[in-house]
Amino acid sequence: MTDKNGYLTTHVLDTARGCPAQGIVITLYRLKGEERERIAATVTNDDGRTDSPILPKETFSTGEYELVFATGAYLREHGMVSPDSGPLFLDDIPIRFGIDDPDAHYHVPLLLSPFGYSTYRGS
Repeated sequence: MTDKNGYLTTHVLDTARGCPAQGIVITLYRLKGEERERIAATVTNDDGRTDSPILPKETFSTGEYELVFATGAYLREHGMVSPDSGPLFLDDIPIRFGIDDPDAHYHVPLLLSPFGYSTYRGS
C-alpha cells in the first residue's frame, strides 16, 4: 500500500474590502449520506489562510465533505452589516464538494462580500 499525498487547504478573501479575511472560524465535516461528522476546525490567520492544511495528508481520504465558514461575526466586526440587524443574509456559508484523488492537493477558497460569495477549486 502506498502512502497518500493529498491534502486540503482553504482561505478567505474579503472582496468588499480587498484584503484577506482574518479571524473566520472554519469547520470541516465528512459527509456520509445524511450524516455529518465534524473532523476539524480552525481560524483564518492574518493572511486569510489556515496555519496548516485543514485536512492534512495523514488524515486525508476520498469522499464527500463540507466546509462551513462562520462569516457573520467577521461581517459585523468590520461594519459591513449592522450589529443590530436580525438574521444575516450570509452568516454561515456551507460549501459541499467531493474528493476523488487521494494524491491531489485540493484548495477550496471563499471569496466573500456581505451579500454574495464565490468559490472554485484552486491549486
